[in-house]
Amino acid sequence: MNMQWRALALCFSFALVLFRTASAPAQNITELPKFQKNDRVLILAPHPDDEIIGCAGVILHALKSGASVKVVYLTNGDNNIFSILFSNPLLFPLRLVTLTEGAFISLGRHRQEEAIKAMAILGIKKEDLIFLGYPDHGTDQMFVFNWNNNRPHTSMFAKQTRVPYAESRSYKKEFKANNILGDLKKIALDYKPTKVFVSHPADVNGDHWALYLYLQVLLADLLDEMPEPQVYPYLVHILNWPRPHNYHPELKMEPPAQKFFDDLNAVVKWKQALLTPEEIEKKHEALLAYNSQTRISAFYLLSFVRQTELFSDLPLLTVKRQKSLKTPGEPNGNCAFTSDTQWVGFAVVDDCLLIKARRPKELKIGPAYLFFIATYKFGEEFGKMPNIVILTEYDKFRMYDTLGAKRPLDAKGTSLQLNPDSLIVKIPLSLLKDLDGFIFAFDSIGRKIVPPGCTAFRKVIIEK
Repeated sequence: MNMQWRALALCFSFALVLFRTASAPAQNITELPKFQKNDRVLILAPHPDDEIIGCAGVILHALKSGASVKVVYLTNGDNNIFSILFSNPLLFPLRLVTLTEGAFISLGRHRQEEAIKAMAILGIKKEDLIFLGYPDHGTDQMFVFNWNNNRPHTSMFAKQTRVPYAESRSYKKEFKANNILGDLKKIALDYKPTKVFVSHPADVNGDHWALYLYLQVLLADLLDEMPEPQVYPYLVHILNWPRPHNYHPELKMEPPAQKFFDDLNAVVKWKQALLTPEEIEKKHEALLAYNSQTRISAFYLLSFVRQTELFSDLPLLTVKRQKSLKTPGEPNGNCAFTSDTQWVGFAVVDDCLLIKARRPKELKIGPAYLFFIATYKFGEEFGKMPNIVILTEYDKFRMYDTLGAKRPLDAKGTSLQLNPDSLIVKIPLSLLKDLDGFIFAFDSIGRKIVPPGCTAFRKVIIEK
């Protein structure tokens, strides 16, 4: 994969980091529903330590109620070069010179051992932990680029194309997104969780938003095969959040600043789990079991050891099909857009998908936007549906299918309409294989004008 496309794959992971956030004043936060004895709780962790950061209190509450708990680790966190270099500061120069690909696999095994110890502190047995072993800082690129017949992803430092951990559930499976999806489906069908805790779609870490997307595809594919569980996403990676940094067990966790989700704040519903002093101490102890991580970023990780844990999600958007009402000067007719934010809206008119994005009036030109559309159709294999990327720059646009040849698609029937306060991209549904819905994200390129929370991945359904 050339650098241009690698950068494109990582765009949504890191483009938001320049936007500074802090904790918001207390918002309307409700209590997380209590666990029942018959609950089957599934914790999905992108890396070993995320389950403690976001859900240690939840795990303790679930176990106390008599519910069963399983934890699934998407990766072994084997891409953290600082964990290797600073394992012994005195040997830093030597480690830097002798760094090998095998060192990263050793780190992955070590972090797996740390996870087993940390979970034992909370009361979870080793047999209730599932390690998949996919590439740290690679599962996002796999979701965008590596499905089915495409080449497998190559991990950044370990240079692997298959799961290298013999003790992993997915040992020797290729780094392809359909393998991740297949593994998660089997786990879900075997366990049939009633509640799932997963990383957040607004998280700037690629593995975090990717795991949320794999879960959304899984739930759509298994809609008729198992009861739909309640889903509770947890945030971890947002710049300057939570505040203040470091160990503050006397504080509650507060949502990010109001400007993070901007006008989406009205529909982002926060829930919290309250931790007792004893549970806070258990979480602290379990997090310290991840010595490979706390020795390099304790001031940040310990910020999550507080009196509460927070969860939120963005609501599903449902778009109705319309027939255009021809209006002079409006090529797409007078149509209604479905939206819960001023930044982007959707319509399906005359068998075309319309995406409307705001153009701030204070900008003299632009903005340049990047749109990502992962389409799905019930009964169709997700990896065989189009993954579309659209780049707009003033009055020009290019469209790519990331699972194809990575060359611009034949844009026949597509168009870009510029209005004084918006731009509208039009795509025929036939080009999208008459989709039933899609996962969508967008961001501005260059100057960051969109609040980070508004660029979070959203699930959109098109009514029949």
